[in-house]
Amino acid sequence: MYDLVITNGVCVTAADVAPLDIAIQGEKIALLAPSGSLATEGARVIDAEGGYVMPGGIDCHVHLQEPSLFGKGTSSDDYESGSRSAIAGGNTTIVTFAPLVKNTSATPLSVIRDTRALADGQCYSDFSFHVLLGTASQQALQEFPQLREEGISSVKIYMTYQALQLKDGDILSVLLAARENKILTMIHAENGEVLDWLTNQLEAAKLFAPKYHSNSRPPILEAEATNRAIALSSLIADTPILLVHVSDVGATARIREAQTHGQPIMAETCPQYLFLTRDDLDKPGFEGAKCVCSPPPRDKKDQEAIWTGLENGTFAILSSDHCPFRYDDAESGKKTCITDEHPVGQFKYIPNGLPGVETRMSLAMSAGKLELTKLVQVTSTNAAKLYGLYPRKGAIIPGISDADLTIWYPGKLDLTVTNEMLHHDTDYTPYEGQKVNNWPRYTILRGQVVWDRDNGGIVGHKGYGQFIKRDAAVGIWKEDAEKFDLEAL
Repeated sequence: MYDLVITNGVCVTAADVAPLDIAIQGEKIALLAPSGSLATEGARVIDAEGGYVMPGGIDCHVHLQEPSLFGKGTSSDDYESGSRSAIAGGNTTIVTFAPLVKNTSATPLSVIRDTRALADGQCYSDFSFHVLLGTASQQALQEFPQLREEGISSVKIYMTYQALQLKDGDILSVLLAARENKILTMIHAENGEVLDWLTNQLEAAKLFAPKYHSNSRPPILEAEATNRAIALSSLIADTPILLVHVSDVGATARIREAQTHGQPIMAETCPQYLFLTRDDLDKPGFEGAKCVCSPPPRDKKDQEAIWTGLENGTFAILSSDHCPFRYDDAESGKKTCITDEHPVGQFKYIPNGLPGVETRMSLAMSAGKLELTKLVQVTSTNAAKLYGLYPRKGAIIPGISDADLTIWYPGKLDLTVTNEMLHHDTDYTPYEGQKVNNWPRYTILRGQVVWDRDNGGIVGHKGYGQFIKRDAAVGIWKEDAEKFDLEAL
């Protein structure tokens, strides 16, 4: 007898769709067999009733319990509430951020230790970390080999925000150290100098409302910085980079061009660029602040280009960029920027980000724009490969993969997203009122049912989630990945 059998389901992986039964023993996938053949072989049997069974969602862009990095606002979700929300949305693994800001005595290893202390014993889902690298000091770069030993194989750098922004020379130093240690560099690509200049111009014209957040970040800022990031990566012998939360058509075209020429350029987009527009920032009063994130949502025509990028592989990953702040909170949330002088706030001080880890997969599935195999690729398998989790995560391979699964309903549901139905610790969702036609019925983490929508909702336990050591990305490092030859420039 297997510990758990899922019978009568349609198994969907990144490559195939087939009616199969899945047997689980301990924490691992044990067997795939013809549909119905294992129906009496489990100590517990779940009848999927014809619903889709997919690898658990992997969201590798999640901000939780971070300090105030930009002056105002602190994360509303800690590791308990954030991971709880993740599993309710079909995610079994999240990768969050350990921030290392400028002018501090902290190091990459110390911020990893500090962040892990926040997460250990608190998580419903499995977890790992990226280092938010706000410095390219020798001390920081010298710790890259130790990061790999600790199971950390990615860093994120910024081309904007004073607390984290790196200049081009610093970016090159990070890319070289990353190349030598097979660490994937994630890049937030916006031109920070132009952004600051435009912000000053808008403020001088007394344009402070939330909608002007978009005006301070026009698409050209993202397109220019994306082009520059690609150029810098090519200088260091085509070092792989992953451009995060891409929203702009021009940036998307430049990424596609680089990929066509064989450069190891990966990219990620997010639901806010598929379901929101800049009009959502132009709501009465301060309401638009709920949708302030960076880059900002664009226009309807841009949404279609981003969907096309997901369909054709320009974007390998669909992440949430879950970065939650309470809206109706003047102490640590969005309303910290409201004063008597500025009754609709000042856009440059609005805490920047929005919640989305729980709604990511349901929104993507319900849109009906992606083939099922592509949906699995962009919400699970590609993230596992690029962030060193594959094939333990993101796959359904007997004897190798963790038994991390999301089981969907067999028929279409008629649901309206409301904040009341969600499990984060945030007082709003930007997707309030959005129609979805499916939601995870079960989430299974390492063989244990942790989410059962029809029978208790959250049935997993805080602390069951484990820290997962990650290896190098799969398939992006060439044979000469550690070589940078000045003579060859």
